[in-house]
Amino acid sequence: MKVNIITILWGNKYSESDVNKLFSMITRNTKFDVNFYLFSNNSLPDLAEGVIKKPEPANNSHVYSDSLNYRKEAGLCDDQLGGLSGERVFFFDLDVLITGNLDDFFDYPDGDNFYIINDWNTRGNHVGQASCYSFVVGKLGQIKDYFEANSESVINNFGTASQEYLSDQVKKLFGSLNFWPEEWFKSFKFHCLPVWFLRKFIVPAKPPASTKVLAFHGHPDIEDALMGRWAPNGLKKSARGWKKIYKQCRKTDWIKEFF
Repeated sequence: MKVNIITILWGNKYSESDVNKLFSMITRNTKFDVNFYLFSNNSLPDLAEGVIKKPEPANNSHVYSDSLNYRKEAGLCDDQLGGLSGERVFFFDLDVLITGNLDDFFDYPDGDNFYIINDWNTRGNHVGQASCYSFVVGKLGQIKDYFEANSESVINNFGTASQEYLSDQVKKLFGSLNFWPEEWFKSFKFHCLPVWFLRKFIVPAKPPASTKVLAFHGHPDIEDALMGRWAPNGLKKSARGWKKIYKQCRKTDWIKEFF
């Protein structure tokens, strides 16, 4: 069985090294053959052998340059994505850590259904956390088309919350969101960091053994945790004033075990 992995890279927040690490982590944690597709318009001469580089899908570049968050959740819904029409793909963000075997995960999807993480920061079952999701190429094209035709109203409604836009559109197409088993996905921020008043003193805990994917959404990201900080100095999300009390992260060396 071949599984199709997709990810996306733009700008300079992440690098070829991050792509190569994700490729290595995934291929080491499954028995299945992997087609690993990177969608990027960047020049990337040092990609690992085996990474299949594709240009980002054709798009209204002006729309996406003004709303970068939607390059993933809308742009990758293209019906012809990378020549994979009719194929199931598994999207992974570059800021995730693969911490367990993925074989059951790749076997899990049924039919043409869309699968995503149930968002840890939202009550209920109406928003998916887009660090990892899966769909059949050719079933979501109208999500991209609608955004490009109505970007102003979409952004007025959802702002930078592109995963909420994706969730809303998927519910309109399929009636509801299908979520991965909860034990497979954990959040570094919600499940590893100690309670806020102990963060200065206690190293974040490893995720439970049942975890397959650990997501580093927002801050601290993987590099932040490795360096023992909440966010780089000067960033809006860096610790300032009284927020320094809880915006703390000790150096987390166990992350390196999974690279």
